[in-house]
Amino acid sequence: MDEVPLSALSITLVVLLALSGFFSLSETAMMASNRFRLRHLAQSGHHGAEKALALLNRTDKMLGVILLGNNLVNSAAATLVSVIAIELFGEDKWVLAIGTVAVTFAILVFSEITPKIIGATHADRLALLLGYVLTPLLRLFYPAVWFINLFSSALLRLLHLSPKPGGQDSRLSPEELRSMVLESAHLIPQKHRAILGSLFELNSITVEDLMTPRCNIEILDIDRPWEEVLTQISTSHHSRMPVCRDSLDQLLGVIQARRLIGPLSDEDFDEGGLISHLQPPYYIPAGTAVFSQLAFFQENHQRIGFVVDEYGEILGLLTLEDIIEELVGDFTTSLPGLTNALTWEGNGSSMVEGSRQLRDINRMLSLDFPLDGPKTLNGLILEHLQDIPESGVSIKLTGIPIEIIHTQNRSVVTARIFRPDNC
Repeated sequence: MDEVPLSALSITLVVLLALSGFFSLSETAMMASNRFRLRHLAQSGHHGAEKALALLNRTDKMLGVILLGNNLVNSAAATLVSVIAIELFGEDKWVLAIGTVAVTFAILVFSEITPKIIGATHADRLALLLGYVLTPLLRLFYPAVWFINLFSSALLRLLHLSPKPGGQDSRLSPEELRSMVLESAHLIPQKHRAILGSLFELNSITVEDLMTPRCNIEILDIDRPWEEVLTQISTSHHSRMPVCRDSLDQLLGVIQARRLIGPLSDEDFDEGGLISHLQPPYYIPAGTAVFSQLAFFQENHQRIGFVVDEYGEILGLLTLEDIIEELVGDFTTSLPGLTNALTWEGNGSSMVEGSRQLRDINRMLSLDFPLDGPKTLNGLILEHLQDIPESGVSIKLTGIPIEIIHTQNRSVVTARIFRPDNC
């Protein structure tokens, strides 16, 4: 080694440590890169993304060439450190021990930890560049990588482990995908995240959660005096109304108010003319997932349906607008001049209608009423008391104080909810 200058050996050692760091950075960056983003860029024609995806689709080959290069370089660096130590301090045993410690420290700091942190931090950007370097390296060392993989594949089979092909991404459950969307605060605007979050919830809620309860449905009773029927049609703010005799138990169909703009001005317009404009009612089984019902509305070209239980009794009314509002938020109100917002007043209470859905109350007031039973506040109170409460009665449900303000027709019309201590 007399003919090799010590400076040349030192430079060679630095180069080997740098190469080792490159392979460590490559391994971490490629495995930590976002495949969905790479796939999007590849579809847009980005060549670096195409090469990175091609490597990730052959993970065993890619890791083979990276680890082959890394181990060869580390072994060469360890040998070179030993040579340098002997050149400087002689062949004593303690010299070799110091050399081993020194090379271990250098590899950990400069070739493993630091490069891998950089690779994990900038994985997506580095993967686009590394594809250009690793692809020719894989072609160059493919015979050696193929030979090594023969033994690793045999060992995996012996352990009854069957790795997925590189092109198969791990399947995400809807809950995992929802968490990914909601946690992407720096990538997706707040309004978009809210809409996507609501979309994921459509499969976990049923039509009963969104329907208008039967007691709140405005019906057109054609058994009433004809003048009252015409007045209701002219003044109703609903575009569609259920038409029945006496009650929803004798439902005849659904009328579109805009179809009656012309006939209403005709003096001969009568009950028969009204019935001729009726559309047959569309029924929805209770328990149907909202997302499925959205698809059913589209397939059947419907915008309104009546939710029925197993005995065929009408429980409520669901419209396409109800589902859209669940997705994008309230963009209209059920009655002109009224607001659907719920907020805490200055004294820590909130006045709530008994017909208000528990899901809306939980979302707007950040409460935690149970959702596996009654759907409305009135239903929850009646189930808890097993009786019709009197005005002024106060109860506590799941730790939330509630005061009954007004009851009518065997139901709670309004109640005051007090903010719990932990809210």
